[in-house]
Amino acid sequence: MKTRGYVAHAPRTELVPFEFERRELRAHDVAFDVLYAGICHSDIHQAREEWGPSLFPMVPGHEIIGVVTALGAQASRFEVGERIGVGVFVDSCRSCEHCRNGLPQYCTAGMTPTYNGHERDGSTIAFGGYCTEFVVDEDFAVHVSESLDPAGAAPLLCAGITLYSPLRHWRAGPGKKVGIIGLGGLGHMGVKFAHAMGADVTVFSHSPQKEADALALGADHFIVTSKDASWAEAVERYDLIINATSADIDLNPYLRLLDLDGTLVIVGLSGVPVQIHQSLLLEARRSIGGSQIGGMTELQEMMDFCAQHDITSQVEVVSADYINQAWGRTVASDVKYRFVIDAATF
Repeated sequence: MKTRGYVAHAPRTELVPFEFERRELRAHDVAFDVLYAGICHSDIHQAREEWGPSLFPMVPGHEIIGVVTALGAQASRFEVGERIGVGVFVDSCRSCEHCRNGLPQYCTAGMTPTYNGHERDGSTIAFGGYCTEFVVDEDFAVHVSESLDPAGAAPLLCAGITLYSPLRHWRAGPGKKVGIIGLGGLGHMGVKFAHAMGADVTVFSHSPQKEADALALGADHFIVTSKDASWAEAVERYDLIINATSADIDLNPYLRLLDLDGTLVIVGLSGVPVQIHQSLLLEARRSIGGSQIGGMTELQEMMDFCAQHDITSQVEVVSADYINQAWGRTVASDVKYRFVIDAATF
C-alpha cells in the first residue's frame, strides 16, 4: 500500500515528504485512512536523539485517528467506515504475564512502538502516523466515537492516556485532592480528567497567565510556583500529585504537600536524575511512582469516558508543510495545547 508522509532521515534534521509502502493486510489487520495525527513532544525527543540512539529513517506519530478502509480475512472487531485510533504501541509479545493481564505497555519482552522501532520480526522498521494510510493488528487499535471531534481526539491516544491511566490507578475521584504540575499538552488533559472524575483539582504552574485557562478547563485552584517559596508550606494536603512537565524541577516541595500515604507520580521525562530528600517520604509514608501510557483495555475505557464526558484535547490543526515550524513552537511551549496534523495535506 503506497503511503505518503513526512520523514526524518537522520538525527536533528528537518522532516521532509516521503513515500513508502505499508504491508499487505494480514489475517487480523485493519487498514485505515489517517484523518489526523497529533504532534507529541516525544516525537521531537526521539527524532533528535535526546533520549538515546534512534532508528532512521523515522516517520514519527503515535496519536492517530482514521477511518477504516479494509479488513484482513479474520478481522472482526472493526467495520469499514468506522472511526479508529492507534496510540503509542502496535504489538507486544502477548504471552508474558503483563501482556496476559492486559498491561502490554509493560511487556517484559518490550512492546512494539508505533515508530522508532522494529516490528516483531526484528528487522522491519515501524513507521508512525505522520502519513496518509496505516495498517495495524486489530487488537492494538481502539474504537473512537463519532461524537468526538477527530482532531481533538488524536492527542488522547498518548497525552490523554498518559494522564488518565495514573488518575485511574491511584483512584482520583470524589473526596480526593489532586495536583497537576504544569498546564501543557499533558497537564491540561490531567485537569480535564481529574475534574470529570470528581476530584478537587489544583494546578501548579510557574506561569501566572495560565490561571484563567486552568480554571476554565476544570481546575478548582491555581498556584503560581514562581511567586515565592511560601506556596509549598501554605496549601492543603494532597492525595495525588502528577508531574506532567518535562522540565528539570525540584520535586521536594511537592512531596511536602502530600498527605499521609500520598503519592507523587512522574509522567513527564526531564532526562535529568531526580534528587529526593528521603525524610519527606518517611515522615508521612509518602510514595513516588511512575506511569507509562495504558493498556489496550484501559485505552478503550478512556476513549469511552471521553465520549461520555465530551473530553478532547485543546488543539491547533496544521498542514503537513508546517510540521517543522510546529516542532519549533512545541519546544518553545508556544501552543495551546497540542498541534495536530491534517493528514489530507500530506
